[in-house]
Amino acid sequence: MLRFWKVATQTVAAPILTAMLYLLIFGHVLEAHVQVYPGVRYTAFLIPGLVMMSVLQNAFANASSSLIQSKITGNLVFVLLPPLSPWELFSAYALAAVVRGVVVGLGVFVVTAWFASLSFVAPWWIVIFALLGAAMMGTMGLIAGIWAEKFDQLAAFQNFLIMPATFLSGVFYSIHSLPPFWQAVSHFNPFFYMIDGFRYGFFGQSDVSPWHSFAVVLLAFVVMATAALRLLQSGYKLRH
Repeated sequence: MLRFWKVATQTVAAPILTAMLYLLIFGHVLEAHVQVYPGVRYTAFLIPGLVMMSVLQNAFANASSSLIQSKITGNLVFVLLPPLSPWELFSAYALAAVVRGVVVGLGVFVVTAWFASLSFVAPWWIVIFALLGAAMMGTMGLIAGIWAEKFDQLAAFQNFLIMPATFLSGVFYSIHSLPPFWQAVSHFNPFFYMIDGFRYGFFGQSDVSPWHSFAVVLLAFVVMATAALRLLQSGYKLRH
């Protein structure tokens, strides 16, 4: 946690500025032309999506960059020397990722909430999906950090998997506006369920049931966490 906090301008302020630019550009262009939910302005619809997108991307970036930097600089040995169990290592990386994701998400919300009036129909769903989504992405970042041996490989993982999955998850639109084929494809994207469930907490409206979204995200997290723990137990690309 101290690692990302010491460079907060890069790890916290920069993502907040990026989300702000997305809101100003898309909100200004589409506000008068798009209404996704009845009675909900497009800018209001967009804000929860941007908040959750920031949470997910930064949770992934924190765990993955922490591990790959330790590998490249050679200080990973000091992490592995203490008698820490795989579960303790997993918890440390995942919880730090959750903290960074939530901090950035709160920052994005604070600077964007001025642009639209938001309601909080089901606040517990907001908290649940923010924490569970950040934990899942932190776990995925841990897996990516274990697998990658250099920054190029990690960048490829982020650019060709994380970024497309995030942008195609309904941050800027409802999947009901898509052709049937792409609607079906979207239902195989776990990022869609994280953002859709999070947005339900604000408006009480969503493309699928929040319970359905919760089940999918929870299952995805369990699968990712199991895989990450197995990799830590085996020492894959860490001790060998």
